[in-house]
Amino acid sequence: MKRKIIFLLVIMVYIFTSLGIGTAWTAEKLVIYVSLAEEDARQAILAFEEETGIEVEWVRLSGGECVARLDAEKVNPQVSMWYGGVGLDHIAAKERGLTIPYESPNATIIPSKFKDVEHYWTGIYVNPLCFGSNMNRLKELGLTPPTSWADLIKPEYQEHIQVANPGTSGTSYNVLATMVQLMGEEKAFEYMKDLHRNIFQYTKSGSAPLRNASIGEIPIGIGYAGIGSRLVDQGYPVEITFPSEGTGYEIAAISLIKGGPQLELAKKLYDWALSEKAAKLYANWFVSPTRSGIELREGVIPISEVKTIVFDDIWAGKNKARLVEEWNEKVYR
Repeated sequence: MKRKIIFLLVIMVYIFTSLGIGTAWTAEKLVIYVSLAEEDARQAILAFEEETGIEVEWVRLSGGECVARLDAEKVNPQVSMWYGGVGLDHIAAKERGLTIPYESPNATIIPSKFKDVEHYWTGIYVNPLCFGSNMNRLKELGLTPPTSWADLIKPEYQEHIQVANPGTSGTSYNVLATMVQLMGEEKAFEYMKDLHRNIFQYTKSGSAPLRNASIGEIPIGIGYAGIGSRLVDQGYPVEITFPSEGTGYEIAAISLIKGGPQLELAKKLYDWALSEKAAKLYANWFVSPTRSGIELREGVIPISEVKTIVFDDIWAGKNKARLVEEWNEKVYR
């Protein structure tokens, strides 16, 4: 009897393998890079896995790190999708031929200003740049929160500011691109040199400065309002201010990787990432989803109420390598 059962099991395995069923089972695992905050990534991936049954293995990288990793792996891509990260870095990835176009059925509801015209990337939420000040530290120093880009280069803020390195952080590159578009290239780099004198430390990750300001490690951090608003909600003594001259903003985006090994699975995650369910999840992260009709979380300032510059993200994406190199030569040296 036992021999018959074993024989039947062997036959079933053979049939399943011949039909490709076993291969389908083992293929239901997707490997991606993520540039969302770690906790946000866990929430999004878990929600997708529970809804679809597809297992997702993910590695978190900052925007600049992700582009560099994809470039290094372009001959033999290791992942099929990039989830999150500043749209400027997704544009840079497109320019380097690292991603492929995909027009998701769910992308039709996303406004054209939040997606690539050739469908190489699609925005999932928007988030303006801001200043986050630890009010306890500022009180100790006898300072007030900055309310303009001009404030940041005042002598009283010397070594009291933290921002990320634009070579590793899409957030910080957004700051640099904002300055160039706001002031013109020559004046922008003069400004960045003045700001450099007041920087205590350049971090690798764009989220670190605001988080470090929240715990008093630094009085002032530059980053995105979504992170700042979340810290305020968590009870940290942080005050969020926006530059009066106007500020840039991120379009967090998603892309498919050229030559990725699991592109069909990746398309399922891409579609889900643009769904109403996903948009409601993004709204819980204190940001504004690109999908319209989603109620924002209490405490979130709609980007329509923030003075923003007319930001040319296509130009900024195409000029990233050149501007970062110039920043390294003129500012960081």
